[in-house]
Amino acid sequence: MSMEKSAVLEADVPSDPSAPRPAARGSLTLQNRSVFSAVLFLILVLFWVFGWLRGATFGDLLSLTIWGIMLGGIIALGAIGLTLVYGVLKFPNFAHGELVTIGAYCAFGIMGMLPQGPALRPFSFGWELIAAMILALPIVAAVALVVDRVLFYPLRRRNASLVLFAMASLAGTFFLRSVIYLIWGSDFHFYYPGRANPALHLPFGIRVQADQIFIFVLAIILVGLVYLLLEHSRMGKAMRATANNPDLAQVRGINTERVIAWTWVIGGALAAAGGVMYALASQLRPEMGFFLLLPIFAAAIMGGVGSPIGALVGAIIIGIAEQLSASFLNPAYGPAVAFLLMIVVLVIQPQGLFGQSGK
Repeated sequence: MSMEKSAVLEADVPSDPSAPRPAARGSLTLQNRSVFSAVLFLILVLFWVFGWLRGATFGDLLSLTIWGIMLGGIIALGAIGLTLVYGVLKFPNFAHGELVTIGAYCAFGIMGMLPQGPALRPFSFGWELIAAMILALPIVAAVALVVDRVLFYPLRRRNASLVLFAMASLAGTFFLRSVIYLIWGSDFHFYYPGRANPALHLPFGIRVQADQIFIFVLAIILVGLVYLLLEHSRMGKAMRATANNPDLAQVRGINTERVIAWTWVIGGALAAAGGVMYALASQLRPEMGFFLLLPIFAAAIMGGVGSPIGALVGAIIIGIAEQLSASFLNPAYGPAVAFLLMIVVLVIQPQGLFGQSGK
């Protein structure tokens, strides 16, 4: 459900229950959503066909699809945090990718202080990674809150334009990346250098790693928790009310600054989890959050800005498309695929799958 569907508006219903209810302004019709979904499905089918024409087997394409779903889980953790911040504050936070990187490096630093035990088979990692990730979540949440207090809170007090907010987020991006270079350097790192991560061989020639299954399951759990928070908690209702109309929310007694603070905390924690999972699946590098930023934005736009469930669906589509493109393109062009899909969304359905127009 989109964050704009606020509890604040629940009283604005016709007094006569038999009176016809007007359609929500800018809401997507089932026909439009079906057409848009069909276009996205056709694109993925074409990617399968291109891969098959380049010699990929059925098992290879299925494996790439599963890997894409796993990648989509990682992208979703970043996209949901981004869409929460945008839904409440109404500006694109370009520094969000650096929170992903900081989360990965914080876990890396914490793991260096913990004793390294054996792997939890069939996974490649041990308990120390899980402990490091849990400890990294509040650290990055605190960093996100500090970024808001230092950069964006003064702008809110002055009622600054969205351009200034966007420029401030760019400044925050370069500052945070410089801090990462200063603390950890520019070298690549691995959580478990040299440790094997064997693939599981499934029917139809499918190859998948146990770590990938863990990553996706964890992403689904976290997305589910965010959904429950937004739909069934007082804070979630306050966040949706603030996203819909902050002035009216204040009149109704909602502390909007407290809501904004919790939005940054949740977004930062999700970004940290996504960073740890991405580094586990690949490697740590200072630019990892920057390279994830475009898929994160594409997923948020595709699903509908302000919709956590839409961000998950968009992220899975982006992840599958990027992985399938590797069957007929150089993998280095993966980000270009996300960019292409984002352009398709902006041209055909700017409000995305679960969003509203006119926002």
